[in-house]
Amino acid sequence: MIVDAVIPLLLQHGKAVTSRQIADAAGVAEGTIFRAFGDKDALIAAALEKFFDPEPLRAKLRAIAPDQPLEAKVQQMIVILRDRFRGIVGMMAILGERQRPPHRGDYHEYESIIAATLAPDAARLGWSGERIAQVLRIVAFSSAIPGIAGDELFSIEELTHIVLYGVTGVHPETRRK
Repeated sequence: MIVDAVIPLLLQHGKAVTSRQIADAAGVAEGTIFRAFGDKDALIAAALEKFFDPEPLRAKLRAIAPDQPLEAKVQQMIVILRDRFRGIVGMMAILGERQRPPHRGDYHEYESIIAATLAPDAARLGWSGERIAQVLRIVAFSSAIPGIAGDELFSIEELTHIVLYGVTGVHPETRRK
């Protein structure tokens, strides 16, 4: 409960967050924080460990129903991944260049989840599900970095369109042969 309260405070205030703010957000006495974690740095370390845990991301991706239309699945994947990367970019800004986040990414597991969700559409896809997972990660990451696309942000629909149909902007089933 205390760790969960720290994450949004870190994103908002950075490491300057006070133990009073944390206690208020968690609904506990300030002394409870110090009894449970020893000091604010230990609590922040625990919050960062939880924040960078890849399992909640994987669970959200697993929750996407494979029987949905392809466009809906890809759109949900981009939303989930972009939100995750926005949080990571924000947290990295807080940590600064000196501290690297704990790397706990097993990209193969992530790619397998995406591939399994896309499996019902395999006949429509030009690449493997694992390769599409890599493309989704690139698109979501780049769209999560402020200013990378200039002043005009791409909508989720536009990002989905880019992933599925590329820069030709034409759905393959509508192309004339």
